[in-house]
Amino acid sequence: MNQHLRLRDLAISPLPVPPAWYPIPLRLIVGLGFMQHGYAKLARGPEDFIGVLHAMGMPLAFLAGWATIIVEVVGGALIVIGALVPLATIPMVFVLLVAIFTVHLPNGFSSIKLQSYDAAGAHFGQPGYETDLLYLAGLAALCFGGAGPLSVDGLLKRARWSPARVTDDRSARI
Repeated sequence: MNQHLRLRDLAISPLPVPPAWYPIPLRLIVGLGFMQHGYAKLARGPEDFIGVLHAMGMPLAFLAGWATIIVEVVGGALIVIGALVPLATIPMVFVLLVAIFTVHLPNGFSSIKLQSYDAAGAHFGQPGYETDLLYLAGLAALCFGGAGPLSVDGLLKRARWSPARVTDDRSARI
């Protein structure tokens, strides 16, 4: 009977783990994913990415290119450590929406487009907007559910609502 209860606990969400842990995988994949995209643009040379934006007819390609790189690297780092998540999310959502509507939308939904397979291996086409939507969902979940107590935001929230702070606030109003 005891095994039956354990199996039930593992079959129904939430799993029997501390609730503070739920945002950690989201923060890691969303934050590190953004950082990797920004780092790749830096590693290849920002001028290459800026050149692509210019070729697409993006206005202010130089500014847009650097803004995108900074948003991806800095915003990704903020998400990983769970710092200022709602604030960091705003420019990240903007970057994702621009990517969806200027690059990925014409390629459809799927992020994997198998074009052919031969002796050299699989050949894939341009990705769709599926991955961008997953990033948007992850950012929304972190904004709605919070970055968790194991984060800078959680630390700031605890410091803001600590008993000493509440007492100080009450005495200031009297």
